[in-house]
Amino acid sequence: MNLYFNRPWNETTGDPLTEDWGTSTYYFETNQNGEVVRQLEVYSNSKRLKYTREHLQDKFGGLSEVPLDLVEFGEFQITKDEFEEAWNR
Repeated sequence: MNLYFNRPWNETTGDPLTEDWGTSTYYFETNQNGEVVRQLEVYSNSKRLKYTREHLQDKFGGLSEVPLDLVEFGEFQITKDEFEEAWNR
């Protein structure tokens, strides 16, 4: 059973390609060990980046290689339906 999270990031990326995109919200789907299966980044300028195990990276970034700390992310847990709605938007 996978877990789902939605975490706002109140800083810009610092990367020249995406710095002017603004702040972002990250959506993660993880397995029970916190390993990221799917990742969605939604920026304040409406740009969206999606990463999966089939699409690991592009010139803007990539799928997290580090497992999430499930205790730290506990307060950001959402339902599968909430994740899927954001993913499919």
